[in-house]
Amino acid sequence: MRKFLIVAAAAAAFTAGAASAQDVTTTSAETANTSNTSFRGFRLEGNAGGDRFQSQGQHNDKFGYGATIGFDGMIGQRIVVGPEATYWNADGGNENCSGVSNGTVCHKSFEEFGVGVRAGYLVTPRALVFGKGGWVTNEQRKRFDTTAAGQRSFYDHVNTTGYQVGGGVEYTVVEGRLPVYANAQYVYSQYNDHTSRQRIMGGIGVRFK
Repeated sequence: MRKFLIVAAAAAAFTAGAASAQDVTTTSAETANTSNTSFRGFRLEGNAGGDRFQSQGQHNDKFGYGATIGFDGMIGQRIVVGPEATYWNADGGNENCSGVSNGTVCHKSFEEFGVGVRAGYLVTPRALVFGKGGWVTNEQRKRFDTTAAGQRSFYDHVNTTGYQVGGGVEYTVVEGRLPVYANAQYVYSQYNDHTSRQRIMGGIGVRFK
């Protein structure tokens, strides 16, 4: 859990630092008018943060990384909504092992792919609060290593599906023809084989308006 708190604090500090760097000459009228927001068009971002894989009543924390591609459109002056596709993987996979009678059972999670929808509210033309949800698939491996003579070990490699929900904040750091943004978010994935994943991560991306 300490790793998750460190990552969360770092991501929050990064986003807060970006927000404080906003041009101090921005007037209240400009802040109120969101028609000039950069939250439109295709976006591509890289993600990194803490990954927690939960299975067999246990969990393990590791560093993870991934990427997101999406499209944002506007509804009215302040609602941002659009589809996105995600990729995530813990560094080297994330594994839980527990001792059982005559051996050890290990459950390991590898790559996760997801598709879903993100919707948010523009607090200012450069700051967005959002929620997200969708469908995911995760590559997993389960193995049993026996310590008993005459008993066989086994290895099972499968893909499992499930759902994903999350939310976070996003801020446009650099405006222009290719706006650069940063975000911090929490994402929870529940898989159909009674395993799950949590992650707290930061992201840096570029928009193509």
